[in-house]
Amino acid sequence: MKKELIKSLTAEFESFANFTEQGVEFWFARDLQQLLDYKDWRNFLLVINKAETSCKNAGQKPKDHFVDVNKMVDIGSGAKREIEDIMLTRYACYLIAQNGDPRKDAIAFAQNYFAVQTRKQEILEKRIAEWERLQAREKLSLSEKDLSGILYERGLDDRGFAIIRSKGDKALFGGYTTGEMKQRLGVPQNRPLADFLPTITIKAKDFANEITVFNVRKNPALQTIRDFSQEHIKNNLGVRKLLKERGIKPEELPPHEDIQKLRRRLSSEDKKLPKNTGRLKDDKTE
Repeated sequence: MKKELIKSLTAEFESFANFTEQGVEFWFARDLQQLLDYKDWRNFLLVINKAETSCKNAGQKPKDHFVDVNKMVDIGSGAKREIEDIMLTRYACYLIAQNGDPRKDAIAFAQNYFAVQTRKQEILEKRIAEWERLQAREKLSLSEKDLSGILYERGLDDRGFAIIRSKGDKALFGGYTTGEMKQRLGVPQNRPLADFLPTITIKAKDFANEITVFNVRKNPALQTIRDFSQEHIKNNLGVRKLLKERGIKPEELPPHEDIQKLRRRLSSEDKKLPKNTGRLKDDKTE
């Protein structure tokens, strides 16, 4: 396909893009029909139906990507009439293009255009999810420092803090000790369990820590390792109960990428970003 055709098709496809109030990009099916060079609306509906089936087979909810709407159109002499239309997400457009005839330039272009853009969205979502996990792990480190700090002020040493943290893990993970969870997830014994946990579990541990810190500071009567252990166990059990009510059992969640490898990978990707991207405003004044 020639560059000139690709450029013109890109401009045409983007000119028909719309956005919801929430910023979600979509196309109207009537516009896509025109872009893909389908003459008959009924025939195009057959392609849309196939795309909806593909959407469902992919484990997605068609109603999230194909939304029936009615809109008014001009029919001449200032008159209008209402017609049926469908709001289509970028993913829906991709599926429709995949069910079209790739021998047509417009459809061949659409198959690649929507595939690339959809892939960009997937990459962005994955990157954000990884970044959030990294931030959650750093937040957990801070709450652990807060907890150890206040316990040291009450006379505990490193061994005492390790015991309390282990008891908290046992409560959160349904009776499994920290060491047993490492075995279940294949975590090296010399590495922190949290470095291999999913974001939801990291945040759960952090939340339990925050509650313990808050209650220990509020209650100066808590002084012994037994007092602190009971408090931390109670808070981890409370967090576990909340998770279980939402169908989440922390001990059954699979391990995630080593947080150290994730940090290095994201840092390496950041270094590959272009440095000289130009300036919005020149420092020099005329």
